[in-house]
Amino acid sequence: MLETAIFAKNDPDADWAERSEFWLQSIVADKPKRRLRQRNPAPLVLCGHGVSMRIENGSLVIRDGFTHYPQKQSKYRFFPHDLELPSRILLLDGSGTLSFDVLSWLAEQDVALARVKWTGEVATVASGGGYSADRDKLAWQNKLRNDNVQRLAFAADLIRQKITASITTLEIDIPASHVQRVAISKAHAGIDQLKFKTFDDLNAIFAIEGECASAYFAAWNGLPIAWTGAVRRPVPESWRTFSGRSSLATGVKAENRNASHPINALLNYAYAVKLAHMQLQAIADGYDPTFGIMHNGRRGKPAFILDLIEPQRPVVDSLILRFVSERRFAAADFTLRTDGVCRLSPQLARAVANLVK
Repeated sequence: MLETAIFAKNDPDADWAERSEFWLQSIVADKPKRRLRQRNPAPLVLCGHGVSMRIENGSLVIRDGFTHYPQKQSKYRFFPHDLELPSRILLLDGSGTLSFDVLSWLAEQDVALARVKWTGEVATVASGGGYSADRDKLAWQNKLRNDNVQRLAFAADLIRQKITASITTLEIDIPASHVQRVAISKAHAGIDQLKFKTFDDLNAIFAIEGECASAYFAAWNGLPIAWTGAVRRPVPESWRTFSGRSSLATGVKAENRNASHPINALLNYAYAVKLAHMQLQAIADGYDPTFGIMHNGRRGKPAFILDLIEPQRPVVDSLILRFVSERRFAAADFTLRTDGVCRLSPQLARAVANLVK
């Protein structure tokens, strides 16, 4: 809990501490209920500076990091086969230490570990049971990748699922309007093409996806973001509503990375957390996460997971849209860097990570 203190009214550090505590309390309030004898289903999310993980007398001792001052450091102790022991631990940027003994202990207890950088990239993934490839699943991946007909069918089905999920998000989370109806109409047309059309290459599939995505995000334009304390600590005018998926910080080339808008920063981070969860699961299931079928593999990139996450993106979108619509944000929740990139505060990032399962 945040210790009692008196801050100057316009002190940015006080705002940062206040908002950090706000997000911490919201996480506590949102903890899921569990069945009797059920192992803790929620991942343990750590962030800040000074994170520590070590083994003491056979138990795992974790000290969370510091994100603001004053702050009481959270400490966790887990014993072998403890029902409170999470199946996954997420490290969100920050800094800290862990011992080799910790890695062995996590493997023995089947606890996976992943680190997500502030940029929204998955930096490190360690599966709880290690990587033990399933020969049949690797053969399946290889077969689909090298058979062009099957590869195109796999890609068309993935994108069809994605567009289908986007219709649900449009209908539930986007207010009815002409552009919303246009987006839904284009989505249905895209689904029909992906079902019945014969494709010669992936570019034709990506063209349908791109057209539907353009209409999909156009329907988001104008969505408001509620702010608190914006008179005392103003935010850029462009942050008050959503105006596009691509970042203004990437120059003339439109890219979704390095978000310049809070909603896009939230989306990018949520996608990264989902990607980490799916990568851990794919490794546990015996797939090669780097051997993509639709996506081309690059060294160190989880191409197969980038395939699998496509139908899940609209689901993540829905989570973030509801998250934004139900809350008021403050300038201290985000950091605007000198290059125009918008970064989430550590505790807001933790709240997003706890939102995405």
